[in-house]
Amino acid sequence: MRVLIVDDSAFMRGAIARLLAADPRFEVAGQASDGEQAVRLTEALRPDVITMDFNMPGLNGADATRAILARCPARIVMLSAHTHEGAAATVAALAAGAIDFVAKPGGEVSPTLSEIKGELTKKLLEAAGARAPGTPAPELPTATPRRRPPQTERSAPRSMPPGLRVVLIASSTGGPAALVRVVPELKLGKDAALVIVQHMPIGFTAALAAQLSERSGFKVREASSGDRLQAGVALVAPGGRHLLLERDGSVRLDESPPVHGVRPAADLTFKSAALAYGARAVGVVLTGMGKDGALGLAAIKAAGGRTLAQDRESSTVYGMPKAAAELGVVEEIAQLDRLGAIINRLVGSTH
Repeated sequence: MRVLIVDDSAFMRGAIARLLAADPRFEVAGQASDGEQAVRLTEALRPDVITMDFNMPGLNGADATRAILARCPARIVMLSAHTHEGAAATVAALAAGAIDFVAKPGGEVSPTLSEIKGELTKKLLEAAGARAPGTPAPELPTATPRRRPPQTERSAPRSMPPGLRVVLIASSTGGPAALVRVVPELKLGKDAALVIVQHMPIGFTAALAAQLSERSGFKVREASSGDRLQAGVALVAPGGRHLLLERDGSVRLDESPPVHGVRPAADLTFKSAALAYGARAVGVVLTGMGKDGALGLAAIKAAGGRTLAQDRESSTVYGMPKAAAELGVVEEIAQLDRLGAIINRLVGSTH
């Protein structure tokens, strides 16, 4: 895999290059010391994947990501400092189309990069198999014949029971870029509340909530224990904690073990919504690696709620939506840009 390394620190570029050179799966195609050079080298070298710093002179990581993707398809993995400012910049880059991110241990210039070697190489390999923005979904090799996902049919129109409706969205790899396209389209009004479960570590979900709140016509914030669902308000599950909904409308956060290797896990949130809201719940699974959300959608469907999933062609990684589709629990599979209108129709929010 040919990798372009982008970092304004010569020390960090060298450390990343040495880390990758020790792995026979990677080849360092080039190194860039700032965002402008990154744009030029991406066009010239066409690397398989890019590691992108965010705090650079001239174009920062988010601006460089936008400039690169405006010129050519690219798969970008951010290397981010684990700080408040770093989280905000990373989420901005993810919203612009970066595939994923890895937090640097020890800040901007990290002498202990070896601590994240496994995570970095794993995410670079996953990014290489993801759909680059502006390209069709890749055909990935598989050891077994591909199964066609079950065909879904649009359910006959039916009204939801009276009371607060809750829309639940699950996403992972490629999720922030998908969320900034779907969430601002929603019209929650006086009818519905929104809960988002995006797989992110501690410190990054608050920045995601702020990014979405700036773009939406309603408030989006990171959830806290004791919160209550409110019409016209969206809550984002905090990194490192599962979010559960109670029958009295309150929110409970817990630190029970990860599910599917992630915390927060959408399956737990969706299942609790099925118990608490039944036919007033709408579950939506967007792009992401793995299968989180599929069993949660099954619970929502069994309780009389509505279930949606992003289609393969518009997904960065068609993992989570595919798992739900193959389980046969998705009422409607749709392109990303259609999901907002479908959700509004289901919850009856058109004002």
